[in-house]
Amino acid sequence: MLAMHEPEAIIRTDNLTKRFGSVTAVEGLNLSIARGEIFGLIGPDGSGKTTTIRLLAAIMPPSAGRATVAGFDTVTQAEQIRRLVGYMPQRFSLYGDLSVLENLSFFADVFGVRGRERRERINRLLHFARLTEFRQRRAAHLSGGMQKKLALACTLIHRPQVLFLDEPTTGVDPISRREFWDILSGLHLEGVTLFVSTPYMDEAERCARVGLMYEGRLMVCERPEQIKALVPGQLLALRTPQLAQARAAVTPLPGVLEVQTYGDLLHIFVDDAATRRSAIEARLAEAGLPVISLQRARPRLEEAFISLIRRRLEEDGTRTMQGVMRDT
Repeated sequence: MLAMHEPEAIIRTDNLTKRFGSVTAVEGLNLSIARGEIFGLIGPDGSGKTTTIRLLAAIMPPSAGRATVAGFDTVTQAEQIRRLVGYMPQRFSLYGDLSVLENLSFFADVFGVRGRERRERINRLLHFARLTEFRQRRAAHLSGGMQKKLALACTLIHRPQVLFLDEPTTGVDPISRREFWDILSGLHLEGVTLFVSTPYMDEAERCARVGLMYEGRLMVCERPEQIKALVPGQLLALRTPQLAQARAAVTPLPGVLEVQTYGDLLHIFVDDAATRRSAIEARLAEAGLPVISLQRARPRLEEAFISLIRRRLEEDGTRTMQGVMRDT
């Protein structure tokens, strides 16, 4: 019987670490990303996501450890890596007084794309990013979503094997976010490896695997479904106009493992939903708290994200969960 082979890894890190003075931004990172994979990185602000991407894109050297991209070392072979990767930072440097076409032409010059190949690539990217009819419009006059798509097109002008995207859809409307991810899905089908940091859990759900970073460390790295399975117990979603009072009432009840506020809902994690539901209803009635609905729900990635960090905080006993939620 033939042995199954692991997919080829295009990105590897070995105890990758980056320090800025006394602050450790990334600590002991070990990752293996398969060629053609969509990998998502999530975590609060300041958790090390941007630093990780800059290390892998060979923009800054590590303080310790090692990383390779397509077999090239990020320190000793940085130039080879830069020819193979595309990097789209949170604030991409488009030239607002240049047109869409002029911006693409400028980046083609930067990457040495010339002649017929240059014309073909620019026309293909204009069509791919749905910007053909806006080719003469100045970048400063584009909507936020179109600016993001133009930035992506400029990043793709040299046909990178690996694309590093640092929160690429932050600040754009939901429709533009969906269109942007449609474009990324097309790149994935072409075999491009995507490494994406995002603050949006619905985007993280699109990734084959997700890594959760917190204070410079990778807490977990699994498929989204596996991460959601790490949430303890079963979930009951309570809708009530008095969230704070309801939370105080149900938290001490037997079998209640964790309580999270999620918008206008209270997410109550219990050891067994069937047996604990009636006790929760009785306690709320006793406290005179109205219940609009109380029903079983499936945990989402966001609940897992919050739960994992909460457990880390309880172990450390240093910061409050409110502080973390302000960062997310």
